[in-house]
Amino acid sequence: MAAEGTVQRVEVSSVPQHVYEVALDIEAYPAWADGVRSVSIVEEDDYGRPVKADFVVDAMVKEVAYTLEYDFDYDNGFAWSAIPNDDIRLLEGRYEFNEMGGGETEVVYALRIDPAFKLPGFLRKQAEKQIVGTALRGLKKRAEETA
Repeated sequence: MAAEGTVQRVEVSSVPQHVYEVALDIEAYPAWADGVRSVSIVEEDDYGRPVKADFVVDAMVKEVAYTLEYDFDYDNGFAWSAIPNDDIRLLEGRYEFNEMGGGETEVVYALRIDPAFKLPGFLRKQAEKQIVGTALRGLKKRAEETA
């Protein structure tokens, strides 16, 4: 992913494997990820991981629908990118789950968005920051509650 975008970190009181599993359960996102209205898995790989999934989210200025394709070629996380459509020109993201010892995990979330609708650059950047921050808080809470 290009350097432009938003990157934030959070420490989670749970082991990386559990946090990874919580983040990978994308069908549960509407229960804990603010703004995610619905998720439908379109295709899974041989390990039951999502390869392609449809999302509907509240993007503050409008409801946005998109399809994400997932990439699991990482040792400590996974990435995704949206198929461009009328709402999204580009959406790329990645989670990393880093072992900190003592049952703690550092989660790194990187996101870059280019909406297909008019949105001033400062609002796009604010939206990225809000999406990432909200997602990390939700993931932390969900992972610690289910650990």
